[in-house]
Amino acid sequence: MAILEVSGVNKTFGGLKALTDVNLTVEENTIHAIIGPNGAGKSTMLNCMMGKLQPDNGVVNFDGTSLLGGITPYQINQLGVCRVFQTPEVFSDMSLLENVMIPSLARHDGAFEFNGWGPVAKRDEVSQDAIQMLAEVGLAEQRNVITGSLSRGDKRRLEMAMCLVQKPKLLLLDEPTAGMSRADTNNTIELLKKIGERDITMIIIEHDMHVVFSLADHISVLAQGTVIVDGKPESIKGDPRVIEAYLGGELG
Repeated sequence: MAILEVSGVNKTFGGLKALTDVNLTVEENTIHAIIGPNGAGKSTMLNCMMGKLQPDNGVVNFDGTSLLGGITPYQINQLGVCRVFQTPEVFSDMSLLENVMIPSLARHDGAFEFNGWGPVAKRDEVSQDAIQMLAEVGLAEQRNVITGSLSRGDKRRLEMAMCLVQKPKLLLLDEPTAGMSRADTNNTIELLKKIGERDITMIIIEHDMHVVFSLADHISVLAQGTVIVDGKPESIKGDPRVIEAYLGGELG
């Protein structure tokens, strides 16, 4: 069953065609990778999915609801879509626990005011949710540590906890292992596999083919704003169109 359907999406910036007639179908509870060389339009596509950009035309439907026509990123988030950016977006001067408590408030949909973390009962509930999510990503023991001191890999884990506490249906991940050591990359792969077991659909933009082929159930290849190949990982590796798009050399 498809959870996200993209059809006929076009986006231009002046005379530059960033996306041309893009079509994608993302099946529920899968990890769907979008790959392609620099400038292929991957991040533009993600921005159109998340309401940051409005395409010139086309259709983007998530779980039966259109994500176009003026719907805001906040409203898209409330539908169950959460985005992880290439550079971890965390509050560096706050503790890990406080970082995860903040998005937990959104799930309570305004049940209490942010000021003072709200009534004690609600504050305790939010705190327990946050601690549970930190435990799931392996950071519970560091919950009172100030976030700015974390490694890039641990900041990514924290960001995952900030998403998971919102109980999303779909995670959009823009180069989740960018700038990481191989050890942190492998740890992130294992974390994403674990998240995939929670019946969460993921769309991953990634340049590291080790990450892509370790995780993806399905791969769409963008080149010059167009999907040139779409299929299972085993059919992508040796496809001559993909190899040409990456300027030679078999993917692996």
